[in-house]
Amino acid sequence: MTRLLTRSDLGALLEPSACLAALRAGFLAVGAPVVIPGQRVRTDLPFPGTATALLPGLLPGIEAYTVKVNAKFPDARPALRGVLCLHSGTDGELLALLDSATVTAWRTGLAAALGTDALAGSAEGAVVGVVGAGAQAELMVRGLGALRPYGELVVHDTDLDRAAEFAARHGGRILGSPKEIAAAADIVLLATWSRTPLLSLADTREGQHLTSLGADEPGKRELAADLLDAALVVVDDRQLVESVGALPPPDIDTTLGDVLRGDHPGRTDADARTVYAPVGLPWQDLALAWLAYERAEREGVGRRVDLLG
Repeated sequence: MTRLLTRSDLGALLEPSACLAALRAGFLAVGAPVVIPGQRVRTDLPFPGTATALLPGLLPGIEAYTVKVNAKFPDARPALRGVLCLHSGTDGELLALLDSATVTAWRTGLAAALGTDALAGSAEGAVVGVVGAGAQAELMVRGLGALRPYGELVVHDTDLDRAAEFAARHGGRILGSPKEIAAAADIVLLATWSRTPLLSLADTREGQHLTSLGADEPGKRELAADLLDAALVVVDDRQLVESVGALPPPDIDTTLGDVLRGDHPGRTDADARTVYAPVGLPWQDLALAWLAYERAEREGVGRRVDLLG
């Protein structure tokens, strides 16, 4: 039997602290020999979107794996739609089908919050700025709030209604451009589809941290080359980032796993600029899918179907 877990099911099953703990454990374990490097297969479509598959999602201690298939249509709401398949590692049984947009938003946003917390300065009352007020930014802010206190929140989105709704939910205020966000914020969180850099070195200042989720496909670039050259640039997986073509190898200094394990010191200078630019990894899908599946099994959440019947 296969358990179907919809967006509303996942909203009831997932909570930030448990997800953050699972993601942190995954980053600490990714160097283990049992973790096969994940693959990302992407193709343009003859429609205004792309298709992407991530596989396999594997982690030590979990006798299961994931395969995710997404469609990305930037002008749609939601822009990402698809399915995440959770399979038994024993016999390949399809244990669950999960809404991939929800899992992706949670694992991307919360993993980005981990990277932000690990690299940003520790000043109390830091101002947090958001550029692109979508689902992933929502989880970044929620996750960061679970990891550290912060001060004011400032928001920009090209959709003014969405920016207003985001600001109202989080007690923030709206600003008119990415540059205004960078001028006001100590921590800048970007989650857009931009293919033209939104911020350059001149728009930032010493000591600032920036997390960019818009470097997950060739041609997407939220941060200009001179800013990346001047900053400590941390990614989630060096090999996958290079294969995707999101960032050139010389821009990459280290990985978040190395920082969390203490193999790289991360930020060592309060005046340094730091950037976290992840592409998203298959094992992160598994980490949260397994959490949701185990809880759904215990609590009877979701519909069970016989796909072979």
